[in-house]
Order: sequence, then structure tokens, then C-alpha cells
Amino acid sequence: MKLILLTPPDFFVEEDKILTALFEEGLDLLHLRKPDTEPVYSERLLTLLPESHHNQIVVHDHFYLKEEFNLRGIHLNGRNPEPPVGYKGHISKSFHHIDELKAEKKNFNYVFLSPIFDSISKSNYTSAFDMEVLKQASAHGIIDKRVMALGGITTENMAVAKELGFGGVVVLGDLWNRFNIHSTLDYKELINHFRKLRKAAD
Repeated sequence: MKLILLTPPDFFVEEDKILTALFEEGLDLLHLRKPDTEPVYSERLLTLLPESHHNQIVVHDHFYLKEEFNLRGIHLNGRNPEPPVGYKGHISKSFHHIDELKAEKKNFNYVFLSPIFDSISKSNYTSAFDMEVLKQASAHGIIDKRVMALGGITTENMAVAKELGFGGVVVLGDLWNRFNIHSTLDYKELINHFRKLRKAAD
């Protein structure tokens, strides 16, 4: 399965070093998601990341960054529901309902479906899907390699996502909760846990 990482919503001092290390450890794709932030901060972060990894980065905001930094693509969401006029590149989108997923999946390179499990990063954001519903969606080919599981992904439940036929998983809280962006400088624990995630995804 693909291993995709969502950035935390806030920028922090060690971020470029950690992201570079994660790419070197085998991160497949990074989704740069910094809602309600000025584009100059995203520009600065992208400038600090090796150009060799820019084609593994997808942006959720400030879509002009895709062309400016030769990134992989853009991701549509509630804040940015439409691509720029005439956009022809890589595109992904978030979905929260099986029916929408079935109807629109074919229009995207891949899509997120969430929340599959109870969220780690958001309190009271519980799984939206009964396991039998997910199994039926998998059996009917609605969940396939183009669909990425998001929401509460951990090393323990990645096997379930794999069995359901998801093409990848999107990690947020299970990784970033191991690093306090305001006070921690040593990110060895985060890197070590990422290695466990990478192994579980293989």
C-alpha cells in the first residue's frame, strides 16, 4: 500500500528536517495541508525541502505552488473544491460518503475516504462507516487501489485497510502525536515509528 502523510496544520521549526528524513525513509507522498496560513510560509518550507522530493508533494491550498515548485499535484477539499481553470495535472480529492466516492472516483488520480477509524488528531471525530459497509464497498470494487484510507490510521489497523482493498493509507495523528512541535527537538521517536508504519504498509 501507498503510505501518505498529512502535515500538521501549523508550521514549526524542525519541519523541513523531519520531512526530508521521512522521504529518505521511504515516504511515498506528502500532502501539504496548512489551512488558514499565508502562502509565503508554504513557499519557505518547499524551498527548504530537496527538489528531488518535490514531485512527491501534493498541496491542499495555494494551488499555484504546484507549478512554481514542480510538485506532484493538488488536492480538492471543502476549502478549495474546484481546480484552477484549465488545470490538467495530478488531482486528488477527499470523500466522506460511499455514494459520492462511487460516482466521482474515476475523475481523480486517487481519492481519500474518511474517517475509516476513530480519529487520533480530532476529538469526537469517530468512524463514519460500519465495517460491513466497507466490506460491501470493497466487494463491489468501490474501494480499490485508487482509494486511500484516512482517519485513525495506526500500525495496528493498517492490516484491516489492506484487507479491505485500499490502495494506501493516510497518516496524521499516529505519527505527529509523537512529536511536540512547540517543545521537542529530538525526532528519533517519530522516525522510529515511521519505520514501523512503512513496514506495516509494505
